[in-house]
Amino acid sequence: MSGILLSERDGAVNTLTLNRPDKRNALSTELVEALIDRVDEATRDGTRLLVLRGEGKSFCAGFDFTGLEEQSDGNLVLRFIRLEMLLQAVHHAPFATIALAHGACYGAGADLVAVCGSRIGAPGTKFRMPGLRFGIALGTRRLAELIGVDEARRLLETSAIFDSEDALNCGFIQEIQAADVWAEAITRASAAALGLPDYGQQLLYQQTRPDRRNADLAALVRSAAAPGLKTRIQAFLAARQNAQML
Repeated sequence: MSGILLSERDGAVNTLTLNRPDKRNALSTELVEALIDRVDEATRDGTRLLVLRGEGKSFCAGFDFTGLEEQSDGNLVLRFIRLEMLLQAVHHAPFATIALAHGACYGAGADLVAVCGSRIGAPGTKFRMPGLRFGIALGTRRLAELIGVDEARRLLETSAIFDSEDALNCGFIQEIQAADVWAEAITRASAAALGLPDYGQQLLYQQTRPDRRNADLAALVRSAAAPGLKTRIQAFLAARQNAQML
């Protein structure tokens, strides 16, 4: 596959590479839909390990706000719903998943890292999850489950940028590795994934990942459906730009 999402298959290992380097791999409608399609296909094609990575300087800068002026609140709500559906598909996939993060991993990009079973960050990777700044509850419960309620509240209340060392310390990522040794990490993850028969792997993930998809989607829809979503996003982007200019 070429274009905004690259796909490479090596046996049971399926690597998906976000390929919008000029946009820091921000999640456009098209990219989200391509990812959903490929993750869905991977549930049927014998994939045992799904690798997510990004082309260029960053893994994923989050939700793509390009063309915001032309979008309605309804369009934005649908985009966030589809994004949540992607995150759920990865989080509840019946196979192993690994995120290889570098550069900027902001907003939904950080959420995409968080839903993977294995999470590796390159030195100097930066994470930020500012969705609650414009009233979007995307991945909030999953983050609390991953790193603990207190740490999740701290990061989300402050909307702080945290680096790979901070991410390792709080459990957001499990390893810090330079990109030039990621191939070794994939080999290890593949060996672990193939250590169980496919039905055993599926049982493992079913029994260790509480299924709260309906509640998570309801929370996202409720937050996104509050009147003025576009206005809230515009205010957030304006405040961010002003902060950058200081």
